[in-house]
Amino acid sequence: MHPSNPISGLAKPLAYRELKAQLAGLFADERDGLANTANTAAVLYHGLPDLNWAGFYFLRSGELVLGPFQGKVACVRIALGSGVCGTAAERRDAVLAPDVHAFPGHIACDANSRSEIVIPMVQHGRLLGVLDLDSPSLARFDDEDRIGLCAIVDLLLESSQLSRFVD
Repeated sequence: MHPSNPISGLAKPLAYRELKAQLAGLFADERDGLANTANTAAVLYHGLPDLNWAGFYFLRSGELVLGPFQGKVACVRIALGSGVCGTAAERRDAVLAPDVHAFPGHIACDANSRSEIVIPMVQHGRLLGVLDLDSPSLARFDDEDRIGLCAIVDLLLESSQLSRFVD
């Protein structure tokens, strides 16, 4: 078992390298997508400062369906193109929402969330789902977060069998 230590004192690029190294250790002998997404959500939620939700949605029957997460109860289904998650999935591109209440069509699963970042999981041209992080602070996420989280999603996709979670 590998510990997940908060890394809030580190510069973001170094913090994300540390998180990625922790996850690489967890994934070293494990390819199960459920286990790896669950551990990824836990490592991010406990390792990054100022989050109130971290988790996954998988594409099933043309909509995003809730997967492993850390935080309060979440929306179970999100239509493609709806809210930050559905927009990122539809665009197949990361979306940063500095103020979720100003984001067109925002879905308020937790009224305390103020900013959000969503990274799509695309493997061999196929959308599998998204990684979603929420914060109670405005403008919590920036391009350094996008770069770090994209690298973590790439590692997850390389290390895990996720296709059974999608149609």
